[in-house]
Amino acid sequence: MNLTVTEIKAFVPAKDFELSIRFYQDLGFTLASSGGGVAYFHHGRAAFLLQDFCLPGLAENLMMHLLVEDVDAWWQNLSSLKLAEKYGTQLKPPALQVWGMRDFVLTDPSGVLWRIGQNVPHDPANPKH
Repeated sequence: MNLTVTEIKAFVPAKDFELSIRFYQDLGFTLASSGGGVAYFHHGRAAFLLQDFCLPGLAENLMMHLLVEDVDAWWQNLSSLKLAEKYGTQLKPPALQVWGMRDFVLTDPSGVLWRIGQNVPHDPANPKH
């Protein structure tokens, strides 16, 4: 019996499907395929499905987490792209979190919240990290 999992992807809602497709491409994701109201995006080994569907409140209550090797490089890149201004979204600067990550927050055009973060080494002098 083979129970090997090969991938798990979330379906991310889009209020404006075409706008969201452009946003995620600008964010650096590759659009691998699109059809039937679903677009498959990936960036390295990370992937998700954007759906041309959104119930009221759905997007604003969804959170995605993207773990990266260099959060500062991601922050610099996304800040320089002016995505928040271009798409009317939010981009908040990196901060050290009590759960042992340094991350920043980005919302997409539909209101989906993305936390883009990097693990930080455990500091024995600070039990919160």
